[in-house]
Amino acid sequence: MSGLVNVLVIVAVAALVISRQFRARRVDADRRWWLLPAILAVVALRDPHLIDAHHQGEAVALLVAELIIGLGIGAGWAWTSRIWVEADGAVWTRTTKAGIAVWTGGIVLRAALFGLGELLGVRQGSPALMLALAATLLVRSGVLVQRTGALTAADDRTAAYGDGRPRPAWKEHA
Repeated sequence: MSGLVNVLVIVAVAALVISRQFRARRVDADRRWWLLPAILAVVALRDPHLIDAHHQGEAVALLVAELIIGLGIGAGWAWTSRIWVEADGAVWTRTTKAGIAVWTGGIVLRAALFGLGELLGVRQGSPALMLALAATLLVRSGVLVQRTGALTAADDRTAAYGDGRPRPAWKEHA
């Protein structure tokens, strides 16, 4: 894929993700939550310019740092997302202000990493950014699915008592 197509894919995916994170969205753990990150990773890994051939050591170090930042953003974003269960059992999520701070910090770190690469003379392209975005989305989705499972399991334990609603604390259980 050309660099322009990679940039367009990154912008489209980022716009989709950012627009969806500010609205409450139903979490469906049965969906293929890993599919979009897998597609992005395959596209990024197929690009022959993922690693700068003239500065391989530095390029690999920058790529590893980019992936670590991406993983951190994904985990931070997932753990700062609000998750709740509706009365019908549907699980919903929405990004909080803390999640926005995680994104902002990640962008600042990525900009600093890009600046470091420029100082070192390492050619950095969109495949590394696409791979980091894939890591971010994969970790975020995985953590959300895991948190959702724990939330619904706790809800299932409550439902085992009868009607699915917690009993008042003042009422004795016989």
